[in-house]
Amino acid sequence: MNLRRIVTLVSLALCFALVGAAAAPSDAHAGQRSKKSKKVKVCKEVTKGKGKKAKRKKQCSYVAEFSGHGVKKDQLRTEPLPRPSGDLWVHSRNVQLEAKVNIYRPDGGYDEEVLAQLDEVFRCKRSNETRAVDPRLYEHLSRISDHFGGAKIEIVSGFRFTERNSSRHHHASAMDIKIEGVSIRELHDFAETLDAGGMGIGIYPNSGFVHVDLRAPGEPSYRWVDRSYPDGGGSSKGKKSKKSKARTTKAKRPTS
Repeated sequence: MNLRRIVTLVSLALCFALVGAAAAPSDAHAGQRSKKSKKVKVCKEVTKGKGKKAKRKKQCSYVAEFSGHGVKKDQLRTEPLPRPSGDLWVHSRNVQLEAKVNIYRPDGGYDEEVLAQLDEVFRCKRSNETRAVDPRLYEHLSRISDHFGGAKIEIVSGFRFTERNSSRHHHASAMDIKIEGVSIRELHDFAETLDAGGMGIGIYPNSGFVHVDLRAPGEPSYRWVDRSYPDGGGSSKGKKSKKSKARTTKAKRPTS
């Protein structure tokens, strides 16, 4: 076999190897594909027939557990956001804390002691750590409170110290919430009206809450439906640290 033929065969082998590598998805992409392709059973009651022959039957179908999409600019809010009243009534079963406060001082600035009190309600249920939550998230929460008549808002999840660093919960700029007597669809739809850009809003039909977050700088808005079921959760265990009126250091600037 002459040298030229050997070189040609080696070149072809390298080409096939490169094509194969390009076609094979990375582990991360493979994981995302697996998550998107997972199906869950969704059932609803439907009426079949008319009059006396009408019967209620359960109709089931399989749908994607997770589906999401970006948001076009023309679907975002264009008007300036109204300044909220600042009033908040929040409760967290996970950490067994409640607060009924106003986030503003009489001069209009943030009341740091109140924000520190809210940070406690938002603290990580597993590690018991607190973090200074982005105050803009509290303003959105106040706008939601104003819209729904000052109703008590249940904080399903706030800051998560043990969460992966790509999560907005880890960066203290996300919340999972619900309001008794308000459907999660209605809560979700109102949250969408607050998005002038850079927000993530997700609805969890089976877990029964709405996720609202502030995206990383420059990251576009995103929407999703997650039909996964809750993991059962539980109250935070362990010794509680002494509370302070001062806030913790702010979350590091997100890189994701």
